[in-house]
Amino acid sequence: MNNLTFDNNWHHQFSLALADHKIGCFFFTEDGFQLLKIDHKLIIHLVSLKNSFIPEDFNILQERHDQKGIKLIHLWEDLWLSKPDQVLARIKSLLGRNSRIHGRKTKIAKITKPVADSFLNENHLQGTVTSRYKIGLFEKDQLVAVATFSALRKMNHTENYKSAELIRFAVKAEYSITGGLSKLISYFATTYQPNDLMTYADRDWSAGAAYIKLGFKQTAVLAPQIYVLDENLNRQLKKDDQAFANEVFNTGSLKFILQF
Repeated sequence: MNNLTFDNNWHHQFSLALADHKIGCFFFTEDGFQLLKIDHKLIIHLVSLKNSFIPEDFNILQERHDQKGIKLIHLWEDLWLSKPDQVLARIKSLLGRNSRIHGRKTKIAKITKPVADSFLNENHLQGTVTSRYKIGLFEKDQLVAVATFSALRKMNHTENYKSAELIRFAVKAEYSITGGLSKLISYFATTYQPNDLMTYADRDWSAGAAYIKLGFKQTAVLAPQIYVLDENLNRQLKKDDQAFANEVFNTGSLKFILQF
């Protein structure tokens, strides 16, 4: 383990941004990985666009630290450059630096697509995507959380069985809501009556602990995906074998299902 100098400009920008939020850190290297330790239970793997790693390398690194009780997340250069506010908000949330709101003090209401899209683009690392149902949590008149869901789908394995997907869930930056996700899911289940609800956790950032606490069961591990970057650093799923100048990958996803 060796100290790492600021040889990448974006590393320096990131460390300064953390300092502005009074988050201390130090850099070190481990088996060629450039790592940043924030506290005794959180390490951020800084992934530059130019690297020679494969997804399995990242999974091994993550699992090695998980066995020590340390959470390790993979932060890609393109994500930091394109969504610094969302990255910092997520890190502050992981560190428990947010103001806490009790879910019982919030009220639920359906929201419009423009409202949901704006909130998710501002507060979710992956932004918004198409959904059928959009539900918000409000504290007084302030929108503090959004969950979006798919339409109900008939499943062939059982008669009259319907499944839905929790597509996105995000909380307003600087806040955490105790029981917020549970309240939104309960409302959706009561209103639309699916037999189960499935969702996915991005392995770069999460092992799905929040879903497990709510009773979700992990049912599958999805393979890593490769993306190409456009001129604005937006990720688009790679669809063919053609090589692109800027390609990135994730470490896959974990699929979870909650039975009602």
